[in-house]
Amino acid sequence: MSITDWPAGERPREKLLQRGAAALSDAELLAIFLRTGVTGKSAVDLARELLARFGSLTQLVAASEADFCATKGMGQAKYVQLQAVLEMSRRALNEELQRGDALSSPRVVRDYLQLLLSGRQQEVFLVLFLDTQHRVIASEELFHGTLSQTSVYPREVVKRALAHNAAAVILAHNHPSGVAEPSQSDQLLTNALKQALSLVDVSVLDHFVVAAGRTLSFAEKGMI
Repeated sequence: MSITDWPAGERPREKLLQRGAAALSDAELLAIFLRTGVTGKSAVDLARELLARFGSLTQLVAASEADFCATKGMGQAKYVQLQAVLEMSRRALNEELQRGDALSSPRVVRDYLQLLLSGRQQEVFLVLFLDTQHRVIASEELFHGTLSQTSVYPREVVKRALAHNAAAVILAHNHPSGVAEPSQSDQLLTNALKQALSLVDVSVLDHFVVAAGRTLSFAEKGMI
C-alpha cells in the first residue's frame, strides 16, 4: 500500500505537522528524507530496510559513500543530501554554542558532540575551547586513533588552548565499541589534562564520552 493510501494522521509528513518531529519514529523521519520508495516498497518500508541493514540511525548517517550507495534505491545524490543535512545540523548547533554559555546548554553540547563523534569507526579526541563567559571559541579534533584507543598529548592540548586564548575547555572522545562508560585510562587522562592546563590557568569543565545514542558526562558523574 502506498503512503498516500494511509490515513492522513499516520502519514509521516502530516504526522510531523500535526504532532511535531519528536513524535515520529526513526523510520518515519528517514522516510520524509527519502521522499519516495522503490518498486514494491514505500518510503517507510525502504527506511526500515536501511535501518535494519545498518543497525541504527547513527550507523546509517555514519556510513561510507560506498556502503550507503550499495543499497538499492540509494545513490550518490541521496548520500550528498544526507551529508549536507548533517553538516547544517552541526553548524546550527555550533552557532548556538557560540551564542550562549556552554554550561547552561548541556543538551546543545551533547547534541553537537553526538553529531560529530557518534558512529565514527576510530577513536577521536576533541576539545571545545571556551572564553571567560564559557562561550565556544573553537572546536578541534586534536587526535585520532584506532578502533579502541588513541594517544593524547597534554602538551599539545595546552598549546592549542594558549593559541585560542581559552579560559576553559570541554574535552570529549568517542568509544566506537558503543559502550559509553569511561575507562580507568580515561580518568587518568582527564586528571593529567586538568593538571597540565591548570598551569596556564585554563579550567577543564567537563569530559564527555560519546557512544551510539548515549553521551556520558564526567562532571555529572562527579568524576571531575
